[in-house]
Amino acid sequence: MLIRLSGGEVVDPVNGKTSQRDVWIRDDVLVDAPKNEMADHIHDVSGCIVMAGAIDIHSHIGGGNVNTARLLLPEHHAAHLPRPANTPLSNAGWSTFQTGCLYAQMGFTTVVEPAMAPYSSLHTHLELADIPIIDKATLAILGNDDFTLSLLRDDKSSAMIDDYVAWVVGSTRALGVKVINAGAAAAFKENVRAFSLDDVVPEYGVSSRKIVKSLQASVTRLGVPHPLHVHANNLGIAGSADTAAATIAATEGVPLHLAHLQFYGYGTEGKRKFSSEAARLAEAVNANPDVTIDIGQIMFGQTVTISSDVMRQFSAIRNASPKKTVIFDGDGNGGGGIVPYRYKQDYYGSLQWAVGLELFLLITDPWRVFFTTDHPNGAPFTAYPELFELLMSSAARDARSSELNVAALELTTLASVRREYNLEEIAIMTRAAPARLLGLKDRGHLGAGAIADIAVYRKGKDIAKMFREAALVFKNGELVVKNGKVTHYRWGKTLRLNPPPDKAMVKRMKAYHEERYGLSLDWFTFPDSAIQRDDPFAEVSCNS
Repeated sequence: MLIRLSGGEVVDPVNGKTSQRDVWIRDDVLVDAPKNEMADHIHDVSGCIVMAGAIDIHSHIGGGNVNTARLLLPEHHAAHLPRPANTPLSNAGWSTFQTGCLYAQMGFTTVVEPAMAPYSSLHTHLELADIPIIDKATLAILGNDDFTLSLLRDDKSSAMIDDYVAWVVGSTRALGVKVINAGAAAAFKENVRAFSLDDVVPEYGVSSRKIVKSLQASVTRLGVPHPLHVHANNLGIAGSADTAAATIAATEGVPLHLAHLQFYGYGTEGKRKFSSEAARLAEAVNANPDVTIDIGQIMFGQTVTISSDVMRQFSAIRNASPKKTVIFDGDGNGGGGIVPYRYKQDYYGSLQWAVGLELFLLITDPWRVFFTTDHPNGAPFTAYPELFELLMSSAARDARSSELNVAALELTTLASVRREYNLEEIAIMTRAAPARLLGLKDRGHLGAGAIADIAVYRKGKDIAKMFREAALVFKNGELVVKNGKVTHYRWGKTLRLNPPPDKAMVKRMKAYHEERYGLSLDWFTFPDSAIQRDDPFAEVSCNS
């Protein structure tokens, strides 16, 4: 089928300046305007903005931690109907199925679950397979597991480390690698309760820095498109900016991605010894072309924090709201914690909100800063439309700031920053740049040959409404959303790398699992057929 989107204002930074032109779809891909051929169907999108489908690189949408949160808070699960409208988490209590619908309604067509424990990868992929419409991907967690730490302790070769990382990525169907508070979960088992970049893991004798640097180098050598995705040490505490700055400085010419930088943007100034260091971190990012970051913006209201950083979540128990938590310490990278939390318009919440916006506005290159709330940790992803408005309108920021804690905002630079994102920068940050970062050449733009993932928005003064209710959304050429409502369901694919496994490493892993667990390696791996969907995966190439 040949489809024509006629008369829209096309915002596609990869392929030129914003201009009014038609967009053509043949079956599931974009094509150049055909000669002497009529469209089978025409959509008049005059007065609308046309962009590629948006891509979220960091959103916790599936896996063990997500489901543990549902178990902890069953009163907010969609299965319990009718769901109370005004109770904690009522704004975040949707099901796996609804996740795909809510993303699609906003024009998002690809989402990355950034924290998959390797030994629960089957569960994660089964859940991702039940999210409709959108494509998905995962990042496999390494850096606290016995095998990685033992390789580093025993000073094994870089080739052996590469073989192990490749085996994990391939066997778990991941698109990349994430490290979470490197070494801290292993140290937590030894009653360590604080862990910094140069601290050493007991029993293994390796520092957090060595773990990060080793995995960073391995991911780069293997040609994994997405740089090592780093959840740094000391998240959320006063003075965490020192850790983030040290991690940025440690790149040493090798690409690195820092997750949810907002949670590391805190200094120790002021009466409460809690202040903004966003300007300092933005300057460090601007000066280091090897670093990319996502923000993890907080938005006010109730949510639940979900993290495999067991050390951080353990320390957050006292702030739980409502007062119930789950902390679990699994083998390797399988631990974590679920802590419900309400962001208030008090001193601390106001400062966190401002820090995120400062980072968005002070980091100058939209190709290296990514749009996230670390769903659901900073806010549910359904808060994205309001966040778009804050970035595109200084007046909207001023209006919101007037409602917040004055003392906190005085310790930030936010009031003096008048930058407003334009549509081209939004398209880069949420489409073109994520596609490039993840190695997805077939999306993030509207050039011929790309998959037909398209979001159409009605132009209007109400920015939040524009991005909350897409006028039209196409996924692989199929119209799935009209006027902000899902009109067609389909199943997307999970994007994965598939590096060839080293036979010697497979043999070594079999022996390791039999010795450590008394179980065959088959207990920890699975065939594609286990997902029980036709072609559940789409393969992405490693860099040559």
